Order: sequence, then C-alpha cells, then structure tokens
Amino acid sequence: MIRKIVDYQKLNEELLNLLVDKFPDGYSDKDIIAFRNAQNEFIEAVEIRTEDTIYLVKVGKRLVQAMEDFEDGDDSYKNEDKNNDISVSDFDENE
Repeated sequence: MIRKIVDYQKLNEELLNLLVDKFPDGYSDKDIIAFRNAQNEFIEAVEIRTEDTIYLVKVGKRLVQAMEDFEDGDDSYKNEDKNNDISVSDFDENE
C-alpha cells in the first residue's frame, strides 16, 4: 500500500469527497494523527484511504472551512494558479 502526506490545498475532488464522506460533521481530536516528518517538523493529519493508498491530510484551521465550502458546492477551495498535481511525500506509519 502506498502512503502519502498531502496538504488539504492540494486535494483533488475525489480525495476531498472521501474526506467529507469520512468526516461529515468535521474531525475531532481523536481523529488526528500527530508525528514528526523527515525534516523533524511536527505534523497533524487525518487519514483517508483509497484502494491502494493511505493519505494523511495535513490539518489546520482552513481545512474545516475547505470541507464545508466543498460540501456546500463552493469552488473557492480551488486555487487558480496551482497545477493539478498533488504535492506529497512518503511517510512511515511507525513514526
């Protein structure tokens, strides 16, 4: 299984749908996974899974707003000047 870390701003529509489906009322502290990445930065994320990939979506104040906007059909979560590639890095589940 592939494991990736992704910033919520880089989520495509499919992953944002999975996130909203998994956390329809938002996420709570018990849903947050905290770890240090390879650069020793403290990361907090929530997990979503596809058939072949585990994604850790970095959380922040704006993630909740992006989920709400997406659920309401508001496309403002999309950033016009970004490309469609997801910026990810591998992570180790044991960290």
